[in-house]
Amino acid sequence: MGLAEKTYKKGEIIIKEGDVGKTLFYITEGKAGVYVDYGKKNPFRLGFVESGEFFGEMAILEAYPRSATVVAERNISVIEIPGDDMNSFFSENPDQIIDLMKLLGNRIQTMAADYVESQVLLKQLRDADEGKKKSLFSKIKKHMDTYQNSKGQLEEPSKEKLMAELEKYKNVSAGELKTLRKGMFIFREGKEEQCMYILHNGKVGMYNNYRSKEEVMLSELEAVSFFGEMGIISDEPRNATAVVESNGATVEAISREDLQKMIKTCPNKVYMILRDMSYRLRKLNVDFLKTCKEITENYKDT
Repeated sequence: MGLAEKTYKKGEIIIKEGDVGKTLFYITEGKAGVYVDYGKKNPFRLGFVESGEFFGEMAILEAYPRSATVVAERNISVIEIPGDDMNSFFSENPDQIIDLMKLLGNRIQTMAADYVESQVLLKQLRDADEGKKKSLFSKIKKHMDTYQNSKGQLEEPSKEKLMAELEKYKNVSAGELKTLRKGMFIFREGKEEQCMYILHNGKVGMYNNYRSKEEVMLSELEAVSFFGEMGIISDEPRNATAVVESNGATVEAISREDLQKMIKTCPNKVYMILRDMSYRLRKLNVDFLKTCKEITENYKDT
């Protein structure tokens, strides 16, 4: 099939929610809107994608139906990239892999922030007296709108399928392998470093405010897991601390330079990193919508 340069006029549909996707898109010029329930009575706009950004990648990375409709907001030019040609595209354009990771990483951060906010508000609603519930419920209208327009998307993604794929490539090393003892730091909250990691075996805990009264364990990672990718795609300090939770844990440290080399030496491993990020984004979306569902069904009459 090969890469194809295409143009769309204002108002034209580029991809449609629910369709099976076999290509992703890179915008070279213009702007498009991302919608759920487009063409129905109450369409909901999730946001925009603009020049220099990708869209449609989740259908390729996870063989999942299109989750939204993308419509040209004005005349737009795109490069359509078939899934089978994705590795060759990134091999020829290694900087673009960082752009796609940045896009996924930013979406993960945004969705994580929305999820945390919805969890906090749900707890407040559960604990509040009847007089407060109405004012709290008004704060989460944006979450309710998202849920009401995404009721058909509460399908749990499969971690087992992803893990089976990751096992095939975990031993193809691109970065520095380290064996660490329980309690050792991999990276610390507030520190800056341009590196990401693959956990080959063992366990790693992710914390906020580690070893303080406000300590919160965000998650516990098991092999095979990718983590810390924001160190490659962002110049901001770490927003969590990663601590080894088991003796003899093996991690692979990958710099930006290692990643760009890996695109040529083992593109399928890069593809797995992208798939892992896509999985985490969709899992966050599912968890977020479940919270919205509980709020809508239990507190809509308050």
